[in-house]
Amino acid sequence: MMKSKRGFTLVEILIVVVILGILAAIVIPQFTGASTEAKLSSLVSDLQTIRSQIELYKLQHNEVIPSMALVAFGGEQVNGLTGCTLVDGTQVAEGTDDSYGPYLMKMPTNQFNNSSLVDSSGTAGDGGTGAGALGWEYDTTTGEIWPDYVDADGDAASDGDENTY
Repeated sequence: MMKSKRGFTLVEILIVVVILGILAAIVIPQFTGASTEAKLSSLVSDLQTIRSQIELYKLQHNEVIPSMALVAFGGEQVNGLTGCTLVDGTQVAEGTDDSYGPYLMKMPTNQFNNSSLVDSSGTAGDGGTGAGALGWEYDTTTGEIWPDYVDADGDAASDGDENTY
């Protein structure tokens, strides 16, 4: 008597490969949406942190908003939130008497364009000068801050919902 060979036929293997391909086509798009949602969640959290620290700065500096211009101080580039300041906004060394801050260890990175630079030349809704190249836009008259051209639906287009965070 002959023993039959055990194994899979070519048709059985092809059927399994087709089924796996169909499952992958269904599952993979769900993960790409999750990535964008995670970036947006991180961006909103960072934005809330920055805004709360701007409010704390204003409270401690007699309603004066912090400067976001980078200045060289102690071998580092700091701005009003990442350095220590006196009540008049003058940068001083950490631990100086009557100094405040730093409010942030460093400026957070905008997850959509990987930049932590701040454009302080614009006003809310104008798109700034960076148009997606900078991490944040900052209104030097009001103290408002928002992500540079990343809007609520996660695209890099100006469609009217940029300042909804």
